[in-house]
Amino acid sequence: MQTFATIKKEVISTRKALRVFDLIRNEMTLVEDEFKRQAASNIQAVDYLGEYLRSSGGKRMRPALLVLANYACGGNAASENVIRMATVMEMLHTATLVHDDIIDNAAKRRGRESVNARFGNHTAVLMGDWLYMSAFETALKERSLEILDVLTKLTRKMTEGELIQLTVIGNTEITEDAYFDILRRKTAYLFSGCCEIGAILANADAEMQAAFRDFGMNLGVAFQLADDLLDFTADESALGKPSGADLLEGKLTLPLIVLCRRRPELKQFLKEIIADGSYRNGSRGEVMRRLNENGILEEIRSVALGFADTARKNLEVLPQTEYSLALEEIPNLVIDRSS
Repeated sequence: MQTFATIKKEVISTRKALRVFDLIRNEMTLVEDEFKRQAASNIQAVDYLGEYLRSSGGKRMRPALLVLANYACGGNAASENVIRMATVMEMLHTATLVHDDIIDNAAKRRGRESVNARFGNHTAVLMGDWLYMSAFETALKERSLEILDVLTKLTRKMTEGELIQLTVIGNTEITEDAYFDILRRKTAYLFSGCCEIGAILANADAEMQAAFRDFGMNLGVAFQLADDLLDFTADESALGKPSGADLLEGKLTLPLIVLCRRRPELKQFLKEIIADGSYRNGSRGEVMRRLNENGILEEIRSVALGFADTARKNLEVLPQTEYSLALEEIPNLVIDRSS
């Protein structure tokens, strides 16, 4: 049961989020329209799947970051090329989720059946590939080697992250350094790329581009740490997927890595949960009890807040505008979100 303090915190966080995203409401509508156009195809199967993925929604955090970064650097984010590139980043993110769900054998995504669960793995692999190629085809219209360089690097990093993660599935000996390496590759590089490309499209100087690149990286780390906490604390209806799924998939996120370091005798207990592929006989409650009695969830939240604070400091080179102030709000929003 939620406490009054928790409910109040979520209400405040929601109000801040609305204030931030109200600034770019029109631009995000243009992104949604462009995504719909880009996901359309004269091939019926592709057209249907593209619309299925687009209509499943999502936070659209990545295109929003590109738009806000562009405005904060003095650009015109309502212009055709900025909207196009913001859409490219969402398409890349969506393609990554499709492939992730195949690897994880996930049944749900954003509260509905995943593509692999509904249409099969073969279809999902091909649809993910189609989204990747469509995103790069759209990006080529920019005729910018600088932007293509950012996109190819971050796409390679994301793929490497998935491959590295596969090598440590079920490994209770994974180190914190290895965890953060995977996190940055799988999540933070895309955040970083969105912010950097927003600055590039505004013709920002090298210092400003670097500031946004670092801001996105630190924000991405904070975002994923918050996501890892939500896997333990959020209910399934808010997450849009089963809670506690990471451990069942053999993924040890930072809370469990810290728990294993402090209580090595629990490694075998976690291995049994992974081997079983389900929580039985109160095992999930036992995991939560161990995390709480060791103060680990609050500790990880503090780590996330540290990255959020560093992200805000990356923006100190910016002149104060409504867009730079909105960007400063985002690090805490990603931590305080409920899904």
